[in-house]
Amino acid sequence: MKKDNIRHITISEFNYLLPEERIAKYPLYKRDESKLLVFGDAEKGDSNIETLSFKDLPQNLPDNTLLLLNNTKVIHARLLFKKDSGANIEIFCLSPFTPSYYAESFMQRESCAWVCMVGNSRRWKSGSLSMEIDIKGKNVKLKANRLDDSIINFRWNNSEFTFSDLLEAAGKLPIPPYLNRPAEVNDDETYQTVYSHIEGSVAAPTAGLHFTTEILSTIKEKGTKVAEVTLHVGAGTFKPVKADVISSHEMHSEFFSVSKETIKNLINHTGKVVVVGTTSMRTLESLYYIGKKLIKNPNADINSLNVGQWEPYEESNADIAKDIDPKASLKAILQYLESSEQKQITSSTQLMIVPGYEFHYPDALITNFHQPQSTLLLLVSAFAGEGWRSIYNYALDNNFRFLSYGDGSLIWKKPK
Repeated sequence: MKKDNIRHITISEFNYLLPEERIAKYPLYKRDESKLLVFGDAEKGDSNIETLSFKDLPQNLPDNTLLLLNNTKVIHARLLFKKDSGANIEIFCLSPFTPSYYAESFMQRESCAWVCMVGNSRRWKSGSLSMEIDIKGKNVKLKANRLDDSIINFRWNNSEFTFSDLLEAAGKLPIPPYLNRPAEVNDDETYQTVYSHIEGSVAAPTAGLHFTTEILSTIKEKGTKVAEVTLHVGAGTFKPVKADVISSHEMHSEFFSVSKETIKNLINHTGKVVVVGTTSMRTLESLYYIGKKLIKNPNADINSLNVGQWEPYEESNADIAKDIDPKASLKAILQYLESSEQKQITSSTQLMIVPGYEFHYPDALITNFHQPQSTLLLLVSAFAGEGWRSIYNYALDNNFRFLSYGDGSLIWKKPK
């Protein structure tokens, strides 16, 4: 597809009928007993489809594979306050404002400000909201004040506890709205990947929910390399594409970081790269465009390295003709990190991957089955081509479970 036609893609082309009963409202008792749809082949690049169990994944990864995981952890982002009048106000913490870095904000011991969505906002025009929190038998009073419509300042009266401690004790887990149920105690465990450890997401990278510690151990024993990235998933991941043409849809921006160790692993790896989840995919592909910027300007300011929504589709024909090797792009990032004595590249990405996008690193994608007319389905279509229709028709015809708590798929990219 020509780059100038990409923005004119109509979202109605990516619709399918998803019956309500096919949406998995709860996970399976054992994560790895979910189904695994395998599309294509690591070597042949055919379009065969078969049904396996997720337990079979290790045996279906070729020798010398690198598996890329998103290690983000879902936070208890929903804080429920009650006004003196009795009105309930929900504050949904989306991303840190002051301090603006996640780790720093979570470690604050007196105050911080976050970008938030406020539920029942019309009932909270002014003044403070407050709640009493019990943490390990100690009382903490948390206050919230509006700085503007979406910026909320939090302050608390016990410096023994961090903002992370407060969220963990008083916040609610933000499970997806399409589950049409409140969060339950079990969600605290089942809506986290077993390898999650970097706090910041308000939605889980759900492709990883199928993994168990046993599967990861088997994968590593087999010789598969495992590398991690961090992308904190925002609420925008559930935002439907309401515009008829995708050029009118604004992609959400998300914070990500990738360690120098992972960059080195990607540079030195010579086998297949299998990416777990659309969030890991967007992170990996964003590295290419950051590296390109650093090749053109090795001394670029970190704030200029953010990846825009349409960046891959805005290059001139002359620039496309002189495209940069993907590993050269990674080497530019590594050189930047070493010269600036940084341990990781930290930025944000608004990258929107749609049909016509040219992938630079991955050979396969592990992902769940996504909502009709969503940006996640657009990404799957970009990777699988027209094969996405066969994948989804097969899943619907063979009782696969859909969305966050549903089954998974392993999609191989056709070799060029």
